[in-house]
Amino acid sequence: MKVHLGLDSLPIFNKPVITIGSFDGVHYGHQKLIEKIKSEAKQLNTESIVITFDPHPRQVVFPKDKTLQLLNSTSEKIALFDNFGIDHLVIVPFTVAFSQQPADEYIEKFLINKFHPGVIIIGHDHKFGLNRSGDINFLKWHQEKGGYKVEEITAQQISDIVISSTKIRKFLGEGNILKANSLLGYHYILTGVVKHGEHIGHTLGFPTANIYLPNSFKLVPKYGIYASKTTVNNKIYHSMLYIGDRPSYKHLPNRTIEVNIFDFKEDIYGQEIKVEIVDFIRNDIEFTNTEDLIHQLNLDKQSAVSILQA
Repeated sequence: MKVHLGLDSLPIFNKPVITIGSFDGVHYGHQKLIEKIKSEAKQLNTESIVITFDPHPRQVVFPKDKTLQLLNSTSEKIALFDNFGIDHLVIVPFTVAFSQQPADEYIEKFLINKFHPGVIIIGHDHKFGLNRSGDINFLKWHQEKGGYKVEEITAQQISDIVISSTKIRKFLGEGNILKANSLLGYHYILTGVVKHGEHIGHTLGFPTANIYLPNSFKLVPKYGIYASKTTVNNKIYHSMLYIGDRPSYKHLPNRTIEVNIFDFKEDIYGQEIKVEIVDFIRNDIEFTNTEDLIHQLNLDKQSAVSILQA
């Protein structure tokens, strides 16, 4: 996969199959769309292109709205698309000026002039252009003049639940990791840099790597303990993840994200690690003494080992 950061140095495409969207989560519904553009590109002997945006359009259109929670950072999104084997990923800088394009200008100056598409495949609810005035019907009205064909992909369903990033966010907020992961099609990911903490885990016999998330809009699931898998230097380890405000240590700062990596003793301060959240174990609770906390952490580890071995 070739990654293009911006529009200035794009190659000249010859009737590629393209799709456009924010693709937050790159979830199972998005993956069906990716499969479709890859399949059509192969049939037409051309290239597949995914066009997405950075920052997320809502961060630009509603800059004072701090409620936005994203399922992926840009780097996580790039890695996910790379796994799914498309030819090109184009990350378009989303600006106020870009958001002000009328829908017909968006089609002519952006889609046609930059990508020369042969086929445009979009989700059923895709909107574009100033005031989100463009939709699939608008694209169809312009397809003869634009020399492209438009195809729609409908909402995908798993267990009668229509897949959407909104539903995944809801499940993560509830700690319902299994449902969230089933809609994502992979384990939910937190990627961050290991920083120094208060080293409480060492004193308890459960040393942890404290994770700093560089993207403040990244969604962090419900407080609690989770079974997880942690990737360090391209090697995967079983682990358990803690997200919470450490109610047993009220004098310490608020939320922390830290992972206890099983059978691991390396110094990884300053390194980026990836944590895949596999399942929820329990809520974050307060302990009145250290002995009870250590006893519970041992039970948590047993639960995590059981979940991960299964």
